[in-house]
Amino acid sequence: MIRIALAGNPNVGKSTIFNSLTGLKQHTGNWPGKTVGNAIGEYRYNHRDYVIYDLPGTYSLNYNSKEEMIARDFLISNICDVTVIVVDATSLERNLNLVFQIMEMTSNVIICLNLMDEALRKGIKIDKDKLSKLLDVPVVCTSASHNDGIEELMETIEFYSINKNNKYLDIKYSNVIEDNIKDIYDYIDNLDIEVNSKWLSIRLLSGDIDIEKLEYDIDKDKLKYIVDNSRNKISNIDIHGEIIRTIIKKCEDVSKKVIKYKNIDYHNNKMDKILTNKITGIPIMLFTLFIILWLTIIGSNYPSDYLYNLFSGFEDNLFDLLVFLPGSIRNCLVYGVYRTVYWVISVMLPPMAIFFPLFTILEDLGYLPRIAFNLDKCFHKCKTCGKQSLTMCMGFGCNAVGVTGCRIISSYKERLIAIITNVFMPCNGRFPMLIALISMFLVNNNGGVISSLLIALYLVLIILLGIVMTFIVSRIVAKCLHLKESSFVLELPSYRKPKIISVIVRSILDRTIFVLGRAITISIPAGIIIYVLANSYVGNSNFITIISNILNPVGLLIGLDGVILLSFLLGFPANEIVIPIMLMAYTSNGVIANYESIDTLKNIFIDNGWTVLTCICTIMFTIIHFPCSTTVLTIYKETKSKKWTILSILIPTLCGFILCLVVSIIYRIIL
Repeated sequence: MIRIALAGNPNVGKSTIFNSLTGLKQHTGNWPGKTVGNAIGEYRYNHRDYVIYDLPGTYSLNYNSKEEMIARDFLISNICDVTVIVVDATSLERNLNLVFQIMEMTSNVIICLNLMDEALRKGIKIDKDKLSKLLDVPVVCTSASHNDGIEELMETIEFYSINKNNKYLDIKYSNVIEDNIKDIYDYIDNLDIEVNSKWLSIRLLSGDIDIEKLEYDIDKDKLKYIVDNSRNKISNIDIHGEIIRTIIKKCEDVSKKVIKYKNIDYHNNKMDKILTNKITGIPIMLFTLFIILWLTIIGSNYPSDYLYNLFSGFEDNLFDLLVFLPGSIRNCLVYGVYRTVYWVISVMLPPMAIFFPLFTILEDLGYLPRIAFNLDKCFHKCKTCGKQSLTMCMGFGCNAVGVTGCRIISSYKERLIAIITNVFMPCNGRFPMLIALISMFLVNNNGGVISSLLIALYLVLIILLGIVMTFIVSRIVAKCLHLKESSFVLELPSYRKPKIISVIVRSILDRTIFVLGRAITISIPAGIIIYVLANSYVGNSNFITIISNILNPVGLLIGLDGVILLSFLLGFPANEIVIPIMLMAYTSNGVIANYESIDTLKNIFIDNGWTVLTCICTIMFTIIHFPCSTTVLTIYKETKSKKWTILSILIPTLCGFILCLVVSIIYRIIL
């Protein structure tokens, strides 16, 4: 089989090319860092079989991240017959940086100029024949989303898999580099290793490659002596900087020769002048968040009530169907498991079915990277990586997903900070609880437009609290770990029209159903445990009452009570069941209570001593407390460390206690 490596920057349509060639429906999205491993597919063309490896999207091959490590190790192995580099035709100069790095280290390269349709719309014309001549490699133009140019690409791959171009790109570096790699080059060039001698010589001189980690059968001591001798001659020179400047200059020179712009100011996108402006960027971001939350609130009220009434109406029928079971088991299954599960479904499904599609539309439009851009400077001031802003956005849907997304951060310590603080972003499971609390005590919820707007405004303010806490905790932990902020390249992709079918499939199936399924799975055993605790008595008190009374002094100290604290503890499997547990404990009837309206809930809470202070502190503790069980398990899998997993639980919980205590003291002093 002919083996093909597919490389390129993130967000250039590489996965779309992969899908077009292989027919596989790999997920494609307008978001940097989607592909994090080697996706493999096969196709047949002119009676020949091809296997294609979709490498992670990277901006360079400098070993600064896991993606760069995977891509460079794969390319340097020379196991592929052809390397196809997918390039964004609308940003050729930026993409050439990776092209030159790949062409230095491997041969038989084909350049695929993708997104040609977008380039034409922007008035960008690329002379592909001249580009091919300058780089001495074949160039194919495609618009993969429309399947244009795919046939030509397959023909070119077939031709060059037979008639290989084994030339490496020879970049002329400064005299300082060229003179001082000579001894290294002379030694390596005489060795029997399948790698470009000049590329390896330059990387050894710059310290980018550790000699001890070379897997070749060579005299490493001798090579180390030669390399050290060459480095000592130029110890005061920034070799890495010299390499970068040379490649950037070559990118500029080639781009000027092959690109013509109909609109000379095409780079200065009018939308980006507004959306990423230091004055307007943040307000627009908050307003967008406000609109999404408002649409979620007004759209989910009626479906949520309908689902609740539907499931609760079937409860008596289910009870009758299980008549063959012993009474205690039947009560546990119906009033413990079933009631917990349908509460979770009723409060989670409608808002998720609205929130996730809206969030996915922003992703496809290309707006999420703009949000990350606006927050980047803030994270740099916190001495952490700007990529944390990307993982923070992921946490809105599910904190476990946000934790997994922290893989895009190359530094282990910076990744730990992002993992620990991701819980400060309210996931979709906490939104229904926040909306209910705001509706009961902070807004006169009469179901009107004004009420929903006020609720959305409060939610934005609550999210701002989470963002501020993210900055504060990130800065403190970074200082404890003695971190200096690292830089990263954040791509601002072109704005694109969302594909509605793709949005529905990804948001409903990949996200909504997945998260809901996780919550249901966790709520089943949780419902059993809660029911058992509520119906197991010591004297005249059940275990929930006993434990609540023990926790009550601590709860009252921070503006809560023992029932609220216990509800959060028992809600560890899923945040969605915290309020049902509160109701069960307050009503003392041994089962999760049904409710007729939000006013019924409010009356139950007020009868049990709730005030505005209780509501405010509960809201803050909802935002700032330990992560749910799924997120904790994900943290352990990502960090492989019990210590950091425990700290990821203790740090936000301690922050929540301190914040609630401060607010409680201030509130009582003022009133």
